[in-house]
Amino acid sequence: MEPIAPAQTINQIIEQLEAIIADAIKTDSRAGYFAALYHKVTCKVREGIQNGEFENPARMEQLDVIFANRYIMAYHCWQQKQPCSQSWELAFSIFDKSSRLVLQHLLIGMNAHINLDLGVAVVEVARNLNQPLTEVHNDFNSINTILSALTYEVISELNRISPLLSLAGLHAQNNSILIQFALGNARDGAWCFAEDLFTRNGDAYPKQIASRDSDINKLGLGIVNPVGMLRITVWIIHLFEKRDPSKITEILSTYKKTYLKVN
Repeated sequence: MEPIAPAQTINQIIEQLEAIIADAIKTDSRAGYFAALYHKVTCKVREGIQNGEFENPARMEQLDVIFANRYIMAYHCWQQKQPCSQSWELAFSIFDKSSRLVLQHLLIGMNAHINLDLGVAVVEVARNLNQPLTEVHNDFNSINTILSALTYEVISELNRISPLLSLAGLHAQNNSILIQFALGNARDGAWCFAEDLFTRNGDAYPKQIASRDSDINKLGLGIVNPVGMLRITVWIIHLFEKRDPSKITEILSTYKKTYLKVN
């Protein structure tokens, strides 16, 4: 894909996500899995903006654009063999590993995007608007709620792709792959990170992001390389999972599209 400039509007974000999805289907790449999920999220945010569901629609669009650009630009940097965050580098590195579950691809993307990118995005919005960080807390919660809800919806329907996925204990209280990445904990951790980052200036600002990135990369390793009995369970689930990346991306792209009602 050709180099792109950062998007300036939510419509441009959606167009760029659709380009990633189309390219992934064309090239049979697993890059389409997270992009398909994130496209739903962004369409849902746009719908909320259009319907006046957020306290400050213009600020929410700015947050969504800054947030989404961190994923999209990281993806294009990786494609062009340029540096990107460790967390995204790990997520992209498993595209060519057929042994990883679709669920693992989704969770490792969420790991980088919520645990690292979301905190950076809310800080940048607050600073751009010269507002205290608390002013964007509701926006932070809103976008996180949408992200989490649509992720759980998609995960709950993955049996179309991975019929033995329930073996991972998705609805159990323990021994679940989701214990390694709980969306609620990720949300809380992302806000604590944002509060810390907001106080940093000069060289301390990028250093704090780099430190956080290193920690989140380590967390991601637990998602892509489970240990113990969970590793065996993942292997068994994988034996019966669909193997066609293009078809899987198409399924993820079309799942409950009517829920979005985007004009």
